[in-house]
Amino acid sequence: MINKQIIKMIKKTVTIITTMAIGLCVAGCGASQTEVTSEEGKRDGDGYEKKEITLVLDWTPNTNHTGIYVALHEGYYEEVGLHVNVIQPPEDGATMMVASGDAEFGIDFQDYLAPVYESGDIKVTAVAAILQHNTSGIISLKEDGITSPKGLEGKNYATWELPVEQAMLKNIVEADGGDFSKVKMIPETVTDEAAALQQNIDAIWVYYAWAGVATELAGLDTNMIYFKDINPAFDYYSPVIIANNDFLKDDPETAKAFLAATRKGYELAASDPSKAADILCEEVPELDKELVAKSQEWIAKEYISDAESWGYIDAERWDAFYAWLYENKLSGEIPAGTGFSNDYLK
Repeated sequence: MINKQIIKMIKKTVTIITTMAIGLCVAGCGASQTEVTSEEGKRDGDGYEKKEITLVLDWTPNTNHTGIYVALHEGYYEEVGLHVNVIQPPEDGATMMVASGDAEFGIDFQDYLAPVYESGDIKVTAVAAILQHNTSGIISLKEDGITSPKGLEGKNYATWELPVEQAMLKNIVEADGGDFSKVKMIPETVTDEAAALQQNIDAIWVYYAWAGVATELAGLDTNMIYFKDINPAFDYYSPVIIANNDFLKDDPETAKAFLAATRKGYELAASDPSKAADILCEEVPELDKELVAKSQEWIAKEYISDAESWGYIDAERWDAFYAWLYENKLSGEIPAGTGFSNDYLK
């Protein structure tokens, strides 16, 4: 029962949580498979045929993806002989598309991958962390005085009514000495965080780089409680680049070339966020330029952070989250070391 519930939950929440994370600031993009290519054709000036690679995003383009668009714009993929197509995900998400072999690479989140790895039929591997730390947490207006999880008592929290979501919230409230039963759970999918916080919602789970920054631009003074600061097990990887396992086995050198070029893109985005924001807006002109610029400035420090290099996945942190899910009966057992590899970053 647990497995079926989680699988159903994950399929349902791919849209919900990423909507929370990036808002609806990208109008009209939906889940169409709009393609962005790294060049006009598949041959360079000397007639050399480049190897074609497809990367499927987790949602519409945003600053989580900046390094990819920088690599496209700056020609880093062409330099390693690749023609890269970037597409938006189908309704059932990027992972299913990568697992089926319809795309070599995709973007997903470690928590979404749990049911894939607990099934034992593992067809995808996380090969790079886009951000080094979990940047999600609970946002609220300063005037509401929610400075720690216990402060959620008596407040309205917008919930998606998901077991993992509520279990994590319960954990941090109780760790702070609070009574989780006193948190008022309001079923609501928030698409405009700034508006919701000024109406009937006191607290929302957001990824700060996009939704949190959007509240800043709306002129709101907020408090942010990061999950990773309360429980180290919640410092999981979100998002990650995943790859098809058959592709990795059959063509590891191409996988390494793709990630090397992608790393260069994220290194530029980390060192020069202003230039990177301009590139992202040029590549995806429908984005809100002010939001992209401010989001890029905030997120630049998160791409590499305290890691030895971009993309590195720490085994202890990776395993800790899955162990917590299992201990709390939110997933089946996922053996240590399952589902990720740093081998293709070398």
